Amino acid sequence: MPVADPPIAALILAAGMGTRMKSALPKVLHPLLGRPLVSYPIEAAQTAGASRLMIVLGHGAEQVRTQLQQDFPQGLDTTIQAEQRGTGDATRCGVEALGAFSGYFLILYGDTPLLTAPVLRALIEPTLAARAQLGLLVSAKPDATGYGRILRDGLGRVVGIREQKDCSPAERQITEWNPGIYLISSAFFHTAIGQLNTDNAAGELYLTDLVAIAAKHSQAEPGVVAIPWPAEDLEGINNRQELAAREAVLRKRVLGSHALAGVTIRDPESTYIDAAVTLGEDVIIEPQVHLRGSCHIAARVHIDVGCVLTNVTVQSGTHLRPYTVASDSAIGENARIGPFTHLRPGSQLASDTHVGNFVELKNTRLGQGSKANHLAYLGDGQVGAKVNVGAGVIFCNYDGFNKHQTVLEDGVFVGSDSQLVAPVTVGQGAYIGTGTTITQDVPAEALAIGRARQSNKAGWGSRLRARLQSIKAAQALEQNAEPGKPADQGKPSDDGTP
Repeated sequence: MPVADPPIAALILAAGMGTRMKSALPKVLHPLLGRPLVSYPIEAAQTAGASRLMIVLGHGAEQVRTQLQQDFPQGLDTTIQAEQRGTGDATRCGVEALGAFSGYFLILYGDTPLLTAPVLRALIEPTLAARAQLGLLVSAKPDATGYGRILRDGLGRVVGIREQKDCSPAERQITEWNPGIYLISSAFFHTAIGQLNTDNAAGELYLTDLVAIAAKHSQAEPGVVAIPWPAEDLEGINNRQELAAREAVLRKRVLGSHALAGVTIRDPESTYIDAAVTLGEDVIIEPQVHLRGSCHIAARVHIDVGCVLTNVTVQSGTHLRPYTVASDSAIGENARIGPFTHLRPGSQLASDTHVGNFVELKNTRLGQGSKANHLAYLGDGQVGAKVNVGAGVIFCNYDGFNKHQTVLEDGVFVGSDSQLVAPVTVGQGAYIGTGTTITQDVPAEALAIGRARQSNKAGWGSRLRARLQSIKAAQALEQNAEPGKPADQGKPSDDGTP
């Protein structure tokens, strides 16, 4: 939506302590599908056409501001409500921080993650069309306990809102409730804000009292526009139970949007995809997959059962086999990863790579067509193209104080059960013999072997078995000796013979 004329400034009220969350973390920073709660209404307001945004902070202000700077690097304006004196006071703080502004104020809250731009436009458009002093969303539910009730006159017009603590027994039976989302004319707000008082059960300045003030002026000019809307999009979060409930709704929306865009999700009930994840067409996601943070998955990727990816980019045609775990990594086209592979931060896999069973990479680049299929650890490595890393290979990258790099140039073959003690470079086309410990650079096309010479001792096996049997027999005699009777003191010799 283009910027509205008159302009709209969105005020996001995010100053509350959120005591019912029972957490040291400010409520608006609790994560929902990988993003803090407060980010959702901010983006909804931006998309709906707000020309300015002001975030009103209070509890944990510095922590919230730091997170906002990280999530919205283009910058957001913030202000502080120094004392928690109600929504009316919080809105006043935000308006004062905006300075000279003429238009409409869109009032939102930092704990309403299901709010979307289309919902806000449904409020904005009729309010502006009527040039009303105040527009609000209203909703209904069988039990509106905890919410302010919508009061209407005999003609069905909204004439006020009564908060739960101030409701009479009859008013508590009202099922129409106030989500607290308003569009208020700036001229009306500046005139009416001084009329608010703390004559209520909470002793606070209620923003809801502006509705009654606007309704009183409806004879002379447009007063209140009330827009009914389903409750699901409007409900906030007060505790962990509600956090889980809202996340379930949002998760269903996210999965549904991906399915409609051409993604196969085998089992939506067991699949979790964060809000910032992008998925290309013909992606297949098997059950029990978790895609977290900012994952970007290209077309025709197959993510198999139980994979957990965090901030991972996967190029087209790649197959992630079951139980692959990866974070802060990039995987090229047509790769084959897993099962049971662990890609730690900084792993970069080029196209056509194969990384298999119980292989762990950390801060390592694997070149095109290279393979590490079994039981290997590759840490702080630069691996060229068409390199084969055998089973049980370890890059010994840490000396107890510092990390060091291992370099395998194109075409290197590393035999099974070898250790490469970094820093070390293995030249192009070189071979590392099985069971070798590499401590020095290996020239291109060389064969490096570093293991103990084999020695065979004839007849030693039978002598060892006889010795062990004798020891076992002596132990049995000791255990079975009668009390007061010395056990057999005979012991086998220590020279390997019975």
